[in-house]
Amino acid sequence: MDGDLLIGIIERVGIFVFGLSGGLAAVRHRMDIVGVMIVALLPAVGGGTLRDLLLDLPVFWLDDNPSILLAAAGGLAAFFAPGYFARLKALVWLDAVGLALFAVVGADKAMDLHHGFLVTVMMGAMTAAAGGLIRDVVCNETPLLLREEVYFTAACLGASVYWGARTLGLGDWECLLAGAAAGLALRAAGIVFRLSLPKPRAGGE
Repeated sequence: MDGDLLIGIIERVGIFVFGLSGGLAAVRHRMDIVGVMIVALLPAVGGGTLRDLLLDLPVFWLDDNPSILLAAAGGLAAFFAPGYFARLKALVWLDAVGLALFAVVGADKAMDLHHGFLVTVMMGAMTAAAGGLIRDVVCNETPLLLREEVYFTAACLGASVYWGARTLGLGDWECLLAGAAAGLALRAAGIVFRLSLPKPRAGGE
């Protein structure tokens, strides 16, 4: 499968998943259908929009209406079947999948422009995490990015592994799967085992 086509598929899956996660967050806060649709868009396109602006690229969804429709479909699914997803405790896991997918998409775009390791990792992590940060702020929640479980670090790992695999000359499938799997594995470990980064002691002692 062509690399660009594969990236497009991954990006669309990530958009739907993040749209669903945004919709579930809005439903949990008892927003009406308009609010649900708006909040669904934030994680789905927010990180990619910021990435494209910083990389001086056309914002991806302006010429890609299916992206908006997929985000809206995720919001509608959350609105009409919130009980189903709530039983699955889906929000945190959907967010983890979206994080892993978007990390490699962002890293791929940066590498296509011949940026180095640091910019590649930053763009991957930003694509993955910035939209969820906006979603949580709008929903008046402490952002997942700032909570105890490993989150931003997982996006950085996914982007780093993608960079390493591509630098070694591996195929498109291998690079994308390795990066996404690494990011998802670390995020899943953070969720299951409550992993967290070091924090200062209370009172600065």
